[in-house]
Amino acid sequence: MTTTQTVKALFQPFTSDKLTLANRTVMAPMTRQKSPNGVPGPDVAAYYRRRAEHGVGLIVTEGTVIHHPDASNQKDVPLFYGEEALNGWANVVAEVHAAGGKIVPQIWHMGARGNVNDYSEEEIAGIVREFAKAAAEAKRLGFDGIELHGAHGYLIDQFFWEKTNQRTDRYGGSLINRTTFAAEVVKACREAVGPDFPIILRISQWKGIDYTAKLVRTPEELAQFLEPLVNAGVDIFHCSTRRFWEPEFEGSDLNLAGWVKKLTSKPTITVGSVGLDGDVTNFFKTGSGAGNASLDGLIPKLESQEFDLIAIGRALLADPAWVSKIRDGKLEDLIPFSPQALQTLH
Repeated sequence: MTTTQTVKALFQPFTSDKLTLANRTVMAPMTRQKSPNGVPGPDVAAYYRRRAEHGVGLIVTEGTVIHHPDASNQKDVPLFYGEEALNGWANVVAEVHAAGGKIVPQIWHMGARGNVNDYSEEEIAGIVREFAKAAAEAKRLGFDGIELHGAHGYLIDQFFWEKTNQRTDRYGGSLINRTTFAAEVVKACREAVGPDFPIILRISQWKGIDYTAKLVRTPEELAQFLEPLVNAGVDIFHCSTRRFWEPEFEGSDLNLAGWVKKLTSKPTITVGSVGLDGDVTNFFKTGSGAGNASLDGLIPKLESQEFDLIAIGRALLADPAWVSKIRDGKLEDLIPFSPQALQTLH
């Protein structure tokens, strides 16, 4: 049974060389399409402020798109360029900070409408510059860092994955070559924000079109994959899995975040159906909700320092007070996730 005593580790401060947080909870990025014409309004600021008021250690915003024709194919996804959208984000930052929270934008490019093999090197260089511009704007607006979305089959991940990257130039071929685009994005962002601004990179094995996909199949391959990204300037890896409790490789109980931390010594965020009794794919496949689940299987992993931070998605989407209720032992008051939660988004 989860109690205030058993979740104590979740509410210990986190400190790295570039980021200090009040506790180990992270709001996972969740697309909402609530920004008309790409502009986040006062309701978006209020949405994030409510989570900060209830003690979320770090908020990662929904994906925000860079300035490129292919960057978004969804209506009312927030932009991270243009005066009106950036002013909206400035208000979001102000509201979250006023509530004592910390926040980073997830900077996103959804991916090629055709495929990444069609991009010229000139166009790739332009996309890299737009990521860097977005990073610089995030720092200017007062965000506490940035997260780059390199998971789930979106653009950066399309370069990572051998099934979508069939290029024969320096961006394709070997596993290490397939990290080149991401490494260039990270390096350009680092140059844009300076040495002390945190850069988080979200990665995953699974893709939106293939839940069984694998970028790497062994710890040795994972080490090869991670090295160029660390060298480019990643500070924290956000390791997306469908179920946080599943081991990543045979012969070890470590999940993906655990392995990434072990291999890089970088702080990691774990995510994947935290606090729920069903994984994320159930919702997308069937539209079903999920009940609340004990954290008893998660806390020992945190206590053993397998990973450093825990991202909560749908549970926090349904209940803005999820963190404070867990902290205060008010488990009977938790609001379960359901399709209706996506309608209210309170």
